[in-house]
Amino acid sequence: MNLRQLSTVNALSDNVTACEYQGVNIIRVIHPLAEAGISLHGGHLLWFKPQGEKDIIWLSEKAIFDQSKAVRGGIPICWPWFGQAGTPSHGFARTSQWSLLEHRENENGVIVSLALEDNEETYAIWPHKFKNVLTFEIGQELKVSLTSTNTGNQPWSYSGALHTYFDIANINDIDITGMGPKYLDSTQQGKVCEGGSTLTFNGETDRVYTQPEATITINDKNNNREILVNNEGHNAAVIWNPWQALSVNMGDMADNSYETMVCVESTIHQPSIELAPGQSHTLLTTISSR
Repeated sequence: MNLRQLSTVNALSDNVTACEYQGVNIIRVIHPLAEAGISLHGGHLLWFKPQGEKDIIWLSEKAIFDQSKAVRGGIPICWPWFGQAGTPSHGFARTSQWSLLEHRENENGVIVSLALEDNEETYAIWPHKFKNVLTFEIGQELKVSLTSTNTGNQPWSYSGALHTYFDIANINDIDITGMGPKYLDSTQQGKVCEGGSTLTFNGETDRVYTQPEATITINDKNNNREILVNNEGHNAAVIWNPWQALSVNMGDMADNSYETMVCVESTIHQPSIELAPGQSHTLLTTISSR
């Protein structure tokens, strides 16, 4: 089934409809400037396509929507930790059910906000009170912001990422700049490394860049475009491509899927963010192409 051709369950406005796919509730945005889809399972943006342009966000052709785990591709929300810092990996936000908070639109685009708050399921994993508001601003560019608020009476710390998968023509013909020189190489057990100003790919890449510039640029040569990734509220940027061996071992990726995707993630790594009662912090990524 083509996700872009979902049957409408409920028209919420001229540009926003509530749809369903394999039991997953999806908010679909069709606006003169762009199209997008957001799954309430995981608060997960599934696609984003500016009008007249190619897709910017990559979604696996073998993505699994059974709600047992995060969908492969799109923008999974890693929270309240990143990676293996806790169980489950990358936290519980990307597999939780978010609620639709609001939606509004004008000639510049559509804004959709979702919410996730502490509940019995989250207490079983992480014993803190919180409210997350996830806002998507969908127009000629895409802005995704995750605002986390401590609603309890004790301080707590968190890390996380906006784990964005980008759609590219071919991994062998892209380069990335703006990620900074220093990184932790996860393929070498987190070894501290230093690289050049331009990143190209010839094998599995899993790096936490610790001094990223505000804007990281993906030069997608075969699509004749640059994808600009502007991050705020972060202290690191993760760049990932699994290459073929890992792709073959993933049931929700085709064997050659690695050729048409790369992840560039707005990340809170180390140090984590500490929030006192009542405090908030926003992690944000803005994505555009030229």
